[in-house]
Amino acid sequence: MERLKILVADDESRMRKLVRDFLVRQNYEVTEAGDGEEALDIFYAAKDISLIILDVMMPKMSGWEVLKEIRESSKVPVIMLTARGDESDELRGFELGVDEYISKPFSPKILVARVEALLRRSNKLDRSESIEMGGIAIDTQARLVTVDGERVDLSYKEFELLTYFVENVGIALSREKILNHVWNYDYYGDARTIDTHVKKLRSKLGARGDYIKTIWGMGYKFEVEA
Repeated sequence: MERLKILVADDESRMRKLVRDFLVRQNYEVTEAGDGEEALDIFYAAKDISLIILDVMMPKMSGWEVLKEIRESSKVPVIMLTARGDESDELRGFELGVDEYISKPFSPKILVARVEALLRRSNKLDRSESIEMGGIAIDTQARLVTVDGERVDLSYKEFELLTYFVENVGIALSREKILNHVWNYDYYGDARTIDTHVKKLRSKLGARGDYIKTIWGMGYKFEVEA
């Protein structure tokens, strides 16, 4: 099977090497760019980039400028990296068409998990394979969930919620973000509906339900015990 190609654009060579090494271990082909202009040149020349990891602050052209231009002609999945934690930056990224947004510093393993989740959603990876983590297996095609080998019956939204948690392992998720992704952006209901679904999901997952951690005043994080 041909390896999928990922473009990593960051002006820090150390950061590019860190990300590249983890992705290469997962059998991805990695192309690097040290500034925004080089990122665009590579993207247009390559024609077969499956995903872009794009730093916000870069010389010549910022990540925002690169993303804006790419979105004029392509829907390639884009993960934005930034040292900032400003919510306005995150909102700007989503308005411009970013798919995921990760703040530095981050765990390379979490970044790889986000890459694979995005590639599955964009049908670059075979979605028929189960997502397995910490004794939980999710078959996204058959919409089946097993916990330690035992089938668990989940409602439609419980299944979507669990899948979103697993694909975002280790990442703190606000209630608003969960609503936007699981209940869609046009949902205007009470965010507390998430709490009800999480309570039911934890119960159905049994001991594995402890993986869903509450972040008081914000939302939830799916964290698998070592």
